[in-house]
Amino acid sequence: MPHDIAHEVEPLLERLTNAYGPSGHEGPVRLLMRDELSPLADAVETDGLGSLIARFDGASERPRIMLAAHMDELGLLVRRVTAEGFVQFQPLGGWLDQALINQRWVVLTSHGAVPGVTGIKTVHVMTAEARGKLFKREEMFIDVGATSRTDAEQRLGIRPGDPVAPDSRFVPLAGGQLYLAKAWDDRAGLAVIVLAMRELRAGGPPPNTVFAVATVQEEVGLRGAETSAYRVQPDIGINLESGVASDYPGISEEEAQERLGKGPAISLHDSSMLPNLQLRDFVIETAREIGVPLQFNVLSGYGQDGSAMQRSHAGAPAINITVPTRYLHSHHGVIHRDDLLHAAQLLTALVRRLDAATVERIRHFD
Repeated sequence: MPHDIAHEVEPLLERLTNAYGPSGHEGPVRLLMRDELSPLADAVETDGLGSLIARFDGASERPRIMLAAHMDELGLLVRRVTAEGFVQFQPLGGWLDQALINQRWVVLTSHGAVPGVTGIKTVHVMTAEARGKLFKREEMFIDVGATSRTDAEQRLGIRPGDPVAPDSRFVPLAGGQLYLAKAWDDRAGLAVIVLAMRELRAGGPPPNTVFAVATVQEEVGLRGAETSAYRVQPDIGINLESGVASDYPGISEEEAQERLGKGPAISLHDSSMLPNLQLRDFVIETAREIGVPLQFNVLSGYGQDGSAMQRSHAGAPAINITVPTRYLHSHHGVIHRDDLLHAAQLLTALVRRLDAATVERIRHFD
């Protein structure tokens, strides 16, 4: 990856991860992605659900290569406001209950952003039994500083259905190569696409047409990938995601296999799809040729937008390439800059090699 792109990655990541975008409310992230991709793309549009589709014309209209990463992050939704002015909520996406308690949030209202916190009873008044229990989401609330329901609704502008985002800012950790932030799932994938598209545009047209898609509502059912893949009709689908790292205490290599700083990874199995093995081999060979380290991961859970591309229309070979990430689905995750840069380098090389003959070979079944 050229030095100038490596130098630009940190401010790009800071903009993307600091933006608020709970599922179904991805507007601020969509504006950022439009700003990044519009100067590079030949056309930019949105589908009926809100996914952003940027088309990059190459030397040939086909094959069509669809690159996808989702804009939405885990969040909450205002369910109701109590008479005392506390906010009760509906989770958006796969939160653990213990990841919700005693965290800072921002309620995104028509009046602006309203900060709040999921409160927790002080330990000084808890019984011994209560101190050892896990709090359930149904017992939680958000304290926004309102004095009553009327105060919350009229002064602060909080309404049922308002989205709520984690309040967590981008910070480089010691040494500068590890980045701490919310929403790496999947702002890391969005950044990989932006960096690759910059490099592709600078290096001349690829032998195909590329559709760079920033999808919506992945965390609540891969919804945006389904509608955008129907619109694009890809011949090959490449999904860019945050991967499940296993290089910290409390997780084993039997559960996940990725490690920070060891390169991007290919998902070989998850609960939503199996990759096309010919496409897998093509990715492995390309990574070897360009000197990019590559990892592999087999997960029993997990789901991602590649499965929607894989099942679109008559079907398309698809694969999921990930940036290893610690502490997924919480307010704070950690990635390694080199993994992201290597993923962008790999994606650029893959797109440049996916000509008609190569795609036909990958799509051929005996």
